[in-house]
Amino acid sequence: MGCCSGRCTLIFLCTIQLLVALERQVFDFLGYQWAPILANFFHIIIVILGLFGTIQYRPRYIVVYTVWMALWVAWNVFIICYYLDVGDLTKDSDLLTFNISAHHSWWSEHGPGCVRREMTQPGVGTVDSQSYISVMGCLMEYQYIEVLHSGTQILIALLGFVYACYVFSAITEEEDSFDFVGGFDPFPLYHVNEKPSHLLLKPMYLST
Repeated sequence: MGCCSGRCTLIFLCTIQLLVALERQVFDFLGYQWAPILANFFHIIIVILGLFGTIQYRPRYIVVYTVWMALWVAWNVFIICYYLDVGDLTKDSDLLTFNISAHHSWWSEHGPGCVRREMTQPGVGTVDSQSYISVMGCLMEYQYIEVLHSGTQILIALLGFVYACYVFSAITEEEDSFDFVGGFDPFPLYHVNEKPSHLLLKPMYLST
């Protein structure tokens, strides 16, 4: 019963992870954040692998899922440090776009309550005029929205890590106990070795 409840909880967590990862992938695509896009892609694949391993009782897949959860927590801690300008990291850099473009988080211009206005620089001619985007009235700054996303990912990943370890140990114990009673033994205890009997026919001679 404990293994069944643990498996059901892990299946539920994997499903939530897929939904949250897909939601995050959409907004990272809109913001052209290539590093998070690649990370989310691998995350979705391994979560599906862990979900399959949990349903089909495949301990090796659960181990891969468990290791990735630890890496996924580390990645999201890095994202939090990036957006909070911890150390030498700064959210104004192009690190997450591999320096390919100057795009930033989609939430920087489309956050809750944000008003986006395109303004032209004064004193510039109309032919070669340059414009910049002004964002005002945001209820929450975009870096805190990204931190909230990463914090949610860390919480779910930690729960997934714990339940994956529990399910892996439970499945391993069940396999060991099943093997102990002869479940995987090609010659179990109740097997009767039958030795074929060979009848040797010899000619009989009658003496007179």
